[in-house]
Amino acid sequence: MKLVFATNNSNKIKEVSNLTSNQIEIISLKDIGCNEDIVESEDTIIDNAILKANYIKNNYGYDCFADDTGLEVDFLNGRPGVFSKRFAGENSTDELNMKKLLECMEESKNRNARFRTVIALNINNQVITFTGLCEGEILRQKRGNNGFGYDPVFLPKGYNNSFGEMDLIGKNKIGHRSKAVKKLINYLNKFC
Repeated sequence: MKLVFATNNSNKIKEVSNLTSNQIEIISLKDIGCNEDIVESEDTIIDNAILKANYIKNNYGYDCFADDTGLEVDFLNGRPGVFSKRFAGENSTDELNMKKLLECMEESKNRNARFRTVIALNINNQVITFTGLCEGEILRQKRGNNGFGYDPVFLPKGYNNSFGEMDLIGKNKIGHRSKAVKKLINYLNKFC
């Protein structure tokens, strides 16, 4: 089975490809000639994932899945959430987003947070969603250079290493995206 993953993020493609079986081949947007950046214009993570999956199905005709992920920080009332990628501004970088997050939380004793990933699958003109959560806390400074996004400042619950200190295999054992992808794979196994 071939499925388009509606992302241009090579890190996400690598993470997800590492989890799928040989029966599911992940095709990138580049592979189908889609070079446009699908604008995440919705107000929720789930709606952004659905928007992207539907865009590929409607414009390119491929069965497709898309994800959206947000970091939800209790002290910030769930922010940055759907705005995680652009927390420090429209064209922000991972570094700027982490810097702003740490500045916003400088005085906070409540460091509880979670990553939430929602995957929307558009297959046979039906949309199904899968959610993965990873509970943890925000560190006071960056630790590690692995991963992407907020990984160096996120310490998963029950672990001593940040996502930024874990290798891909370690992160995939407990991570939010891998939990959602495993639900997706279990569903797709009905078609293989």
